[in-house]
Order: sequence, then structure tokens, then C-alpha cells
Amino acid sequence: MPNATFATGDPQDIPAVLANKDHRAALQHHLVTTYPDQAVLALKLNIPGPIKNNARLTATFNAGLTAFDQVLHDHALAYQLVEQWDHPTGPEAFLRSPAAATTLKAVAVNFEDHHPLGRLFDIDVLTSQQPGPLSRQDSGLPVRRCFICDQPAKVCARSRAHSVAELQAAIDHTITTYFDEQETD
Repeated sequence: MPNATFATGDPQDIPAVLANKDHRAALQHHLVTTYPDQAVLALKLNIPGPIKNNARLTATFNAGLTAFDQVLHDHALAYQLVEQWDHPTGPEAFLRSPAAATTLKAVAVNFEDHHPLGRLFDIDVLTSQQPGPLSRQDSGLPVRRCFICDQPAKVCARSRAHSVAELQAAIDHTITTYFDEQETD
């Protein structure tokens, strides 16, 4: 089935996405205030278009979360899962860790750039000492690349260089390839 990833799901409108963004920001603020000596990691999928969640996207998120858990374990970075959502606007997870925020950001960027599902993820690292997530630039890490053409992602997003259909087709291919390879292992 072509583009199976986006064949089902409840379309989300801008007000729903913005309300979820506000809900996420409130939880993140609560977590960095409650745990001022720890870093907070917020994981979500970067999914263009109105379909933000369905069984296939939730399975993708859970597979990526499990893989990221293994990466943290491999780096001996302790953490605790604080909350996990499976909202129509997309699955998300929130972790807290006593590890250095810069170390966590480097590990997160490496996961985003090199794991087969990593390009679909957005992993923010927040602390009580900074008014927003640590950026790749502030951490001296490479910029996020476009999923399709490998240019800086922000440039393509601002110029709308790729259609939602193109992005969804590339995402569907990535997910299908990942799960097909998992079945053969």
C-alpha cells in the first residue's frame, strides 16, 4: 500500500497543534522547575501534514524511544521516564536525567542524525538555567539536515522547498524500511 503511514488517523488542525504545544511547554516548565538540578528531555516525532498520530506512528515512536533508551544505557546515562503521551497530535515522552545537559544534547543529536528512525525525532534538552531548549548551534553541533535533500532543515522548512506529500512519502519509506529490516533480523 503506497504511503501506508498516513492512510489512517484523525487530521489535526492548527489550533489543536498549538494547544498541544502549550500543554508541552507547561509540562516542560513544570519539570525543569521541579527538578532544577536535572536536565529534561522531550521527545516527539517531526510529522508534517494533518495526520500526526495513528497506530503506525505510535509504533514508530515506541521503537525509537526503545532505541534511544538503549543509547542512553550504552553511554551509562541515567534517566527516568516522567511522562508519556499518545495524543492525536502525536506521541511524546518526557525524561529527566542527572547527566550534563550538553552531554545529553550531543547523544540526542547523534541519535537524530544516525539512527534509522532518528531523523523523524525531535529531542529537546532543557534545563532550569536556560530559557529554552539547548540548540545544536549553542552546543557546537551540526545543524539538522533536511530529510529529503540534506540541506539545512530550517532553510527548506522556511522556503517550503518540499511538499507535504513528498515529506510524507520519504517518512513512509523510512518507517517501512525500518520495520521490514526488523522483521528480517
